[in-house]
Amino acid sequence: MQKVIECVPNFSEGQRKEIIDTIAHAIAGVEGVALLDIDPGLSTNRTIYTFVGHPQAVIEAALAAGRAAYNLIDMTKHSGEHPRIGAMDVVPFVPVQNATMADCIDIAREFADRLAMELSVPVYLYGEAQEREYRRDLSQIRDGEYEALYNKIRKPEWQPDFGPSEFIPTWGATCVGARKFLIAYNINLLGTKEQAHRIALNVREQGRSKEEPGKLQCVRGLGWWLEEANLSQISLNLTDFEITNIHTAYLQCVAEAEMLNIGVCGSQIVGLVPLRPLLMAAEYFIKKENLFILDDDQKLRLIIQRLGLNSIAPFIPKERIIEYIIRDREGHDDTINSMEIKDLIKHISARTLVPGGSCVTSLVATLGTALSTMCALLTYGMRKWESLEPEMRIIIAPLHTTTKILMDTLETDTELLNAYMTVQKMAETNDEEKHFKQITEDRCLQRCLEVSMDVMRHINDLWEPLQRLASLFNISTKADFLVGIKCLETAIYGACKRIEIFSLSLLKSTDNNNDNELQTKKSQNSYQEEANMYFQKAQKSIQIILNIAESRIE
Repeated sequence: MQKVIECVPNFSEGQRKEIIDTIAHAIAGVEGVALLDIDPGLSTNRTIYTFVGHPQAVIEAALAAGRAAYNLIDMTKHSGEHPRIGAMDVVPFVPVQNATMADCIDIAREFADRLAMELSVPVYLYGEAQEREYRRDLSQIRDGEYEALYNKIRKPEWQPDFGPSEFIPTWGATCVGARKFLIAYNINLLGTKEQAHRIALNVREQGRSKEEPGKLQCVRGLGWWLEEANLSQISLNLTDFEITNIHTAYLQCVAEAEMLNIGVCGSQIVGLVPLRPLLMAAEYFIKKENLFILDDDQKLRLIIQRLGLNSIAPFIPKERIIEYIIRDREGHDDTINSMEIKDLIKHISARTLVPGGSCVTSLVATLGTALSTMCALLTYGMRKWESLEPEMRIIIAPLHTTTKILMDTLETDTELLNAYMTVQKMAETNDEEKHFKQITEDRCLQRCLEVSMDVMRHINDLWEPLQRLASLFNISTKADFLVGIKCLETAIYGACKRIEIFSLSLLKSTDNNNDNELQTKKSQNSYQEEANMYFQKAQKSIQIILNIAESRIE
């Protein structure tokens, strides 16, 4: 998979459309990047651009945006609610797909060096890209903002990391960093700017001082007035949503506002956001309120309502959630999971090995859990079986989760087998090439083994809830339930046979290669023993479940 990096440059211009559009065109004009979002703010006089692409393309697009801004933005005339130090104020690089923080650090430093050289402007590194502790935090560099930069940049301890140590009036300075995903999150307050800032000081990690730290970790914040909405906002940056997520920040701010008798009217996510923090927030409310919600779409509806994310502007998931946007931009017409059933059948029946038995095994397994989930859902929520609802909630959750997991194995298995077949075509004109090819083949076989084993493990975890469901399901779905169990029986058989074949192939290649032979034999035996154990357990469990279901006549 190609590395995907996100870049979120912030420019000190949010009011003049022609400038905002020119910078956008500069970014979008670079091949290999996708401009996902443009978020201008009138009161902040600031625009946030979000784009993704492979590493070199992201660097080129950020440089193109910097060139455009250099000729269009004059910091001597700028004013706005948001802290800023320069025209191209902040340029963070964030790992998104198949990329690491180390990748983003390298990208940030290369971009900073090239921007400083090309435009002759001062550039500071921050975040993970900065090695000096006292200037790792963005607020440390921007302290005093643009107005203080004239004197600050001349101090030895505040010389820029790249570019001239001199004040450039029209540009200021640029901060370039590498970081985890930052969520720009604002809570709407029916109060004054000063009240919003007072709450921000209470909750942000820095607090008011070292003696008065704030209540939330990995949170930066301040308060401002949003003229266009006629309200104030507690403006927060959540720098690590794994530690402090949006729902935690929102609830803490609501509690602070209640102590001051100030009304809160929803909140706002600025720019784009990953799917995970939204689902994490939804799970909090689901657990707190004892709700039963399984679909991601419904979870998103819940969190949009609970946090009032539509309060300033509509929060449309397909336009605001990064995974959804990338998926739509890239398109998935050629993937197994997005194929129409007739096209999938054509692919399976074609004169090719892939997709084949492994894909069908995962598909049949998915159909089995899907049918079982259907039977459970047609029992849940019905007044006739209202007394069964607590039990059905326990049963449905693992069935629903496993269906989603098994569906993903269709794609994974097909990709792995395609990779294995590609490796088999590799050249082996000398011992080094032959050795490399063999090692790569073995890795592919190992992963194929693991996927088939995962299918067996996930199905094996369902026998207990399926046995409970067998005596409870809506009797009108009896035939569907029985078909679902037979699908799982077929999938278990298919996965077991694939493990047998893959492990024998792996053992054969090791015998030919004589590398780590003993270890591979142990691994092969371990896989087969585990697969046989699951197969035997499945046979017993399936018979019990079928007997219970078949005996039901009411």
